[in-house]
Amino acid sequence: MHPDPGTLDQGRWLSLWDRLGAQGSGHSILAHLSAAYAEPGRAYHTADHIRDCLAQLDTAREQARRPDEVEAALWFHDAVYLPGGSDNEDRSAALAEASLLACDAPAEVAQRIARLILATRHLALSDDPDTQLLCDIDLSILGRAPAVFHEFERRIRLEYDWVPEPIYRTSRCEILAGFLRRRSIYQTEFFRNQYEAPARTNLQGLIQKLGGSA
Repeated sequence: MHPDPGTLDQGRWLSLWDRLGAQGSGHSILAHLSAAYAEPGRAYHTADHIRDCLAQLDTAREQARRPDEVEAALWFHDAVYLPGGSDNEDRSAALAEASLLACDAPAEVAQRIARLILATRHLALSDDPDTQLLCDIDLSILGRAPAVFHEFERRIRLEYDWVPEPIYRTSRCEILAGFLRRRSIYQTEFFRNQYEAPARTNLQGLIQKLGGSA
């Protein structure tokens, strides 16, 4: 049976919690994350997305300099999510840092994880390898098989079901076209080799479908 959208891997989380040097069991933080990713109104930014990101990390873990910090950032990066919110990443980063510091994780670890989460705003490219990897994992959905990509887009639309269709189409095209304008959507060679070409095909097709110009 497929896991419930609010289900996260407790064993994996608790093992990571220990490796980060945090004290206590970590159960309360996991409960908070599980509740967050199961909030009503989420259709894509659920525990399914976190599980998918972790699976992508598992294929590329050797690419990370501090893989546990990248993994922690993935667990927390959409913990606060209000569709259209301008400070989701800021609040998710603050939650991660505060949670880790409250459990006596090293301050520098908590701060680096918070900085990683802020990068998932995808506003700028980075010269930090772990940040590049994290962002590529988060965007890997763009380069999946067409059926997977279109299901992603369907779920994003559900999260914005309060936005009138013409406004959604225009805004969505602007966002997607921004990725196409990059010299490369993906910042690491590992993810470029896997997803760059299909991501461009997916994005161009969707923009045309939405009525924009790819």
